[in-house]
Amino acid sequence: HALPGSLLQMLLDSFRTGVRTEPLLKHLVVVATDPKGLERCRRMHPLCHLLSGANGAAPNGTELMFYDKDYVDMMWARNRFQARVLGLGYSFLFTDLDILWFRNPLLRIPVGADITLGCDNHFGTNPYDLDKAANGGFVYARPTAASLAFFRDWYEARTRWPGENDQVVFREMKHELAARHGATVQLVDTTYFHSACEAWKKFNFHEICTFHAACIHGLQDKIDRLNAVLDEWRQFKAQQVLLGANSTALTY
Repeated sequence: HALPGSLLQMLLDSFRTGVRTEPLLKHLVVVATDPKGLERCRRMHPLCHLLSGANGAAPNGTELMFYDKDYVDMMWARNRFQARVLGLGYSFLFTDLDILWFRNPLLRIPVGADITLGCDNHFGTNPYDLDKAANGGFVYARPTAASLAFFRDWYEARTRWPGENDQVVFREMKHELAARHGATVQLVDTTYFHSACEAWKKFNFHEICTFHAACIHGLQDKIDRLNAVLDEWRQFKAQQVLLGANSTALTY
């Protein structure tokens, strides 16, 4: 989707229009799943990487349908790639393309967690409650022994649920793996990391770090929703600029 008006274009635009997010672009590596995607990525961003062994690449750049075999394979290739980054000794913050960045998410991610994931349905006040609905489209992980073991066994557990993606296997295994390896796993607060799955919850541009077009099926519907939110953000920023010193919304 590395074309003008694509998900990648909107992600990059959100970095450029967010609050102190543009400098983060020099740390953003876009991972392509096929050579055509890599070529398109390089037209838009200097840091692009071709994911080796990604059998989930869409033929001729067509849209992968949710839960098609190629889609599931791509999700597991993503999971394996993340584990490889951890194995090299690096922390990472992974973001799907259908996420807009308005503020630096690291300001709201708990530094003590080994693994932090996105959330589709947040409730309660306990950040360690894993009974919420996790979303693997947003993941932060530190290269600790616990996180490495968690990711290793998470990937291996896919054989117990054939045909299921990484998110489903996480749901089934999260308590067991966290306990087995002593991993501290948290899910983000959707007050700051809004998910479109919570369509009833109005997000606040004064607080929001990211907007995830999760639970919106169909590429064009995602693009339309993200375009609308990005336009709303630009209008919000313009209003805050007019307020000048009376507004703190654009200072962090």
